[in-house]
Amino acid sequence: MPSRILGHPEPAVPFLDPDDVRALVGDQTSGEETLDLRGASADDARIAIASILERRRSQAPATLVIRIDPATATSGETLFLPVGRQLLDARKRGLISRFHPLPGADGGGFYVELPGYPTAARGD
Repeated sequence: MPSRILGHPEPAVPFLDPDDVRALVGDQTSGEETLDLRGASADDARIAIASILERRRSQAPATLVIRIDPATATSGETLFLPVGRQLLDARKRGLISRFHPLPGADGGGFYVELPGYPTAARGD
């Protein structure tokens, strides 16, 4: 059957329901911990993130959701860029395995995977 896009054939992989995808990759919109920074200043957010990353680095791997105020037409600058830059720096230093923005329907924020230390996972 011809595709509706540029005459290419339909892909061999059938459409996946969002629930099926969630079952395969996990729910990446909620974490084991939540850091709610809605209403926080940039300085308060920076300190809170640094604190939780330092606290969590000696523990087993975990997931974290950081919630920030979503952008609106009148919101001005949000915490998205400063928090994103801080998370990117933490990933470069090995404090974060990976992170990505939350879907728009979930409000503003980030889903973060923390690596922990191998000894923490074994309980040493």
